[in-house]
Amino acid sequence: MAAKTVPRLVAGAWRAPDAGRVLEVRDPADLRRVVALVPAMTAAEVAELFDAAERGAVAWAAESPLRRAEVLTGAARLLRQRADEITADLVAEMGKTRAEAAGEAAKSADFLDYYASFARRPYGSLLADARPSTSMSTRTEPLGVVVLVTPWNDPLLTPARKLAPALIAGNAVVLKPATETPLSALHLARALHDAGLPAGVLGVAVGRSAGIGDALLDDPRVAAVSFTGSTAVGRGLQRRLAGRDVRVQTEMGGKNATAVLADADLGLAASTVAAAAFGQTGQRCTATSRVVVDRAVAGELTESLIGAARACRVGPGEDAATTTGPLVSAAHRTDVLEHLTLARKEGAKLLTGGEVPAEGHGCFLTPAVLGGVTRTMAIWRDEVFGPVVAVHVVDGFDEAVEAVNDSAYGLAAAVFTTNLRHANEFAARARTGQVAVNLPTTGWDVHLPFGGFGDSGSPFKEQGAEALRFYTRVKTVAVAW
Repeated sequence: MAAKTVPRLVAGAWRAPDAGRVLEVRDPADLRRVVALVPAMTAAEVAELFDAAERGAVAWAAESPLRRAEVLTGAARLLRQRADEITADLVAEMGKTRAEAAGEAAKSADFLDYYASFARRPYGSLLADARPSTSMSTRTEPLGVVVLVTPWNDPLLTPARKLAPALIAGNAVVLKPATETPLSALHLARALHDAGLPAGVLGVAVGRSAGIGDALLDDPRVAAVSFTGSTAVGRGLQRRLAGRDVRVQTEMGGKNATAVLADADLGLAASTVAAAAFGQTGQRCTATSRVVVDRAVAGELTESLIGAARACRVGPGEDAATTTGPLVSAAHRTDVLEHLTLARKEGAKLLTGGEVPAEGHGCFLTPAVLGGVTRTMAIWRDEVFGPVVAVHVVDGFDEAVEAVNDSAYGLAAAVFTTNLRHANEFAARARTGQVAVNLPTTGWDVHLPFGGFGDSGSPFKEQGAEALRFYTRVKTVAVAW
């Protein structure tokens, strides 16, 4: 099948890539296959997006929130109608299984519908004023032009999670999808465009960050930047934008831990941890990568995790039998393998997995379980972002909580226990933005505030009503009558 050529969205128009300036999107399940050719935009073309966004922001802010909601719900409807095509492209460019990709497409439409509902909610309030014949109120307003930088692991869902609140609030958006996975974001842009989004309100900057990053971040019209990606890049972004009147939101890395206590339902714990660790090939910011287990049940739990890892069916995402697809690229697989090599060098035991299948041309890796992990090892501290789980043995509840909190990251944590006191105390003491009891570290719905502490993110939350705080400012108005 020949690779399709995908145009770019500029000022409400779709433009074909210039000859000779395209990027190849390759299938991680078979690197010989070029899925699509997408534009490799220049800094001058990004400036054109901002020109259009500056005009679009004024018109969009003046629109009724009810009209904005019509566009979002229309786009949600189109995403659902086009779900088969979108799912196929998600599988092809990122390597997810069809079930994972279909779930992402559905959840992305849910984000648009959810934030459309805010059109009928209050966007201000009345306040008392001590002066006679004076009314006092507050109102929320859009910021203007916002830049959204999104990752390759959830290439449709993360743009939808950011775009929906930004648009319902009345902002114009310049979206920068990951170079590895731009097709999904372009599907989202097309749905919004076809649903009636005015020209300029959304522009998509497709290209390598090295070539267009300065143009994206240095433009004086940028009012806010929302970023999802690695902690190293996120911290660099915060430093770069410091001192400017630019609001910054960062959703960064994680080293999520699940504690399994001696009284846990071990069958539930093992199956849940395995799904959270190996699902989406471990390429989720909320994936479980550390297992903290009480010594009394460590042997039984570890054996169950080994069995679950070996039961994973590694293969291309388009195969219905596949449960674990490829890693996103050969370079990323090499990085994951280097983490495993270092872990073994430092004394951890590779109990199963971590193998590259001999056949095929994809970026496959069998899910790995590491035992004998101590809190001095790099595998305990560093984000791997692959199907790797590190098992650390503790004695008792207090030691388990201490181990869970022994991380610079603070995104998600979970505990498995049948003790109500331990469940509530764990929720209070875990230093993470999301805490689950007898549930996975993954899987947070559109209306639930999402975001981490420490090296996992900035104070601004995503999802839920909290997300709108980032994309709006508050104005206080006094009127003497």
